[in-house]
Amino acid sequence: MSNYNIYKDIAERTGGDIYVGVVGPVRTGKSTFISKVMEEMVLPNIVDYNERERAKDEMPQSGDGKLIMTTQPKFVPNEAVAVSMDDVNFRIRLIDCVGYLVDEAMGYIEDNKPRMVSTPWSDEEMTFEKAAIIGTNKVITEHSTISVMVTTDGSISDISRESYLRAEEKVVAELKACGKPYVIVLNSTHPDSPETINLAKALADKYKSNVIPLDVSVLKSTDISRVLDEVLKEFPITKIGVKLPKWMQILDYTSDIISSLVDAIRGVMDGVSKIKDIPENITLSNLDGLFEASVGKSLDLGKGMVTLSINPVSDLYYKVLSQQCGYDIKDEYHLISYIKQLSIAKTQYDKFKSAIEQVEECGYGVVHPELEDLMLEEPKMYKAGGKFGVKLKASAPSLHIMKVDIETEVNSMVGNEQQSEELVRYLMEEFENNPKEIWDTKMFGKSLYSLVNEGLQNKLLVMPQEVQKKMRKTLGRIVNEGKGGVICILL
Repeated sequence: MSNYNIYKDIAERTGGDIYVGVVGPVRTGKSTFISKVMEEMVLPNIVDYNERERAKDEMPQSGDGKLIMTTQPKFVPNEAVAVSMDDVNFRIRLIDCVGYLVDEAMGYIEDNKPRMVSTPWSDEEMTFEKAAIIGTNKVITEHSTISVMVTTDGSISDISRESYLRAEEKVVAELKACGKPYVIVLNSTHPDSPETINLAKALADKYKSNVIPLDVSVLKSTDISRVLDEVLKEFPITKIGVKLPKWMQILDYTSDIISSLVDAIRGVMDGVSKIKDIPENITLSNLDGLFEASVGKSLDLGKGMVTLSINPVSDLYYKVLSQQCGYDIKDEYHLISYIKQLSIAKTQYDKFKSAIEQVEECGYGVVHPELEDLMLEEPKMYKAGGKFGVKLKASAPSLHIMKVDIETEVNSMVGNEQQSEELVRYLMEEFENNPKEIWDTKMFGKSLYSLVNEGLQNKLLVMPQEVQKKMRKTLGRIVNEGKGGVICILL
């Protein structure tokens, strides 16, 4: 990841205001860390000349040994400054804290009394220790969007590693209680030594936090980028997206295929709340052979979004097609063949569509003839009075669809009056409670649906062909001759 991407992402996550609270015990290199960040990252990228010069004057002091240098909290620069790096614009300010006291440090006792210091939080002076407690809490909770805790292995001063432990634990506890993203910098004169690396791993395991061993006195821009990159991983995940082939969007969320996939994703992402928690390699299980187990992932650190790319197995496409259309499609040949059949069926249906809609609306619909259905007879000349003309005659078949309500009855002899009443009561209860299931009721060894359907089919087939011809002839005369009056006598 390039530096500019890191700054862009972290600016996006912090709303364009990168306010870095630098906290930790005293004599760990907090002021040195701030000075190096200012020199390497901030000052060269401040656009306004006057702001850049003012920021130089506000740099913190730092020194070696046991003597405490930072005696009051300090904002560096005093006001947040606009920084432009390539196409990324943001405002930045670092806050240098009065550190938590450690046993071997010097400078917090004067004349055998606790040293009093001034703070921005109070008009009155307070003890060094109280200023450290109040200041650290305010910087973490109120004045910063991200935090860096600086601690040390003891190699940067004459203070032993053990002396830092109590103060270090207090600061980490406050950082965790606040919930804002933070990272721990382990300041060492030999950050690459096995001992320092092992200590960093031990601290990471102890505090469940990212720990970066660095020599703060020689901090470079690449080191700063590394710190910010680790802070980015501490931001919460805002959204988990799933990238599937577009054709799978046809499936409902409640379908078995999607449900099994969602359950598998939940299983592997359970407990993942921060960017750093995302597994390096994601493998899904319990997919019933529907999807490939290996999952690709992409991160948008600026938005806190992770997108999982999931690929179905090759034959799932045809399986879904078969389920959706109710036709067994095994491969491309079957698919093309089925599409051809659907195309023919749709062409035919389109002819009837308008007529069917008319039937549903008013009970009668007409399928109008197409151009290819027209039959043109030979033109004939005729004479009318003293004038002549040409007669053109054409004919075409038209389809007339009528909705006819058919009635049928099922009459059952079940025994005496009481038995008949019980059957009626049973059927009424079924009709009220389960109107669809009443059709499955058995009567005379057949379902009620079968009995009713037989009666309907018998009536549909009862019209003789001779009557059908007469109906067609009658309808043809009404259409062609425009006769609206009809007398129908049924014998």
